[in-house]
Amino acid sequence: MKLVSWNVNGLRAVLGKGLQENMDALAPDVLCLQEVKARPDQVEELWLAGWPHRLWNPAERPGYSGVLILSRVAPLSTSTGIHCPEHDTEGRVATMEFPEFFLVNCYTPNSQNELARLPYRQRWDVAFRNYVCELAKKKPVVFCGDLNVAHEEIDIARPDTNHFSAGFSDEERAGFSALLASGFVDTYRHLHPEQRDAYTWWSFRGGARARNVGWRIDYFCVSRNMLPRVQQAQIHSSISGSDHCPISLDIL
Repeated sequence: MKLVSWNVNGLRAVLGKGLQENMDALAPDVLCLQEVKARPDQVEELWLAGWPHRLWNPAERPGYSGVLILSRVAPLSTSTGIHCPEHDTEGRVATMEFPEFFLVNCYTPNSQNELARLPYRQRWDVAFRNYVCELAKKKPVVFCGDLNVAHEEIDIARPDTNHFSAGFSDEERAGFSALLASGFVDTYRHLHPEQRDAYTWWSFRGGARARNVGWRIDYFCVSRNMLPRVQQAQIHSSISGSDHCPISLDIL
């Protein structure tokens, strides 16, 4: 099975920038999108028709956040949110259950300028970790998406100047470490432990993408007991249309 994740930074916008052609080329069985900023009735049905199984979780606030899972494989069950009222109004999590694993599509909150939202982000990290750990008691879990953290210095082009920046604070990095320590593996870093200059997000400012001054903040993580099934984890940095690029995971 091939899984693809992409923060599209506006689904309606990226549909006009080659989304269909790029996804046709990658040919995922399941596509997880974040920051879709749209509701089902705002997206062209013709494109969605190729995906018989769809799970939307839009934010209550119009034009903000939102996640979507599109699958060619029928799920056993679906759910949205993480069953926590404090966190479930922003459209950040959608889950599909398949016979052998749960797939969780996540758009983690940004801590914002000057880490203004860091206390909320830390509460989110704990709640999300509890959610996926509870799922993992039933069957293995794959979670993916824009997790808004560059975990290690190898995952960011300019670590020395970003230690107090949203997405690279000590607190956020520790939160991700705790998530992995609870029984999950960052598949890309597992398969490519020394790979540098591999990023998934670039600022729109200053030609950052052309110079590859980026951050790796998009992930596919799996329950440790799923590692034998992991075949390939890739970053598709040549695909444009958003400030993020797609990532993929191939599993047996």
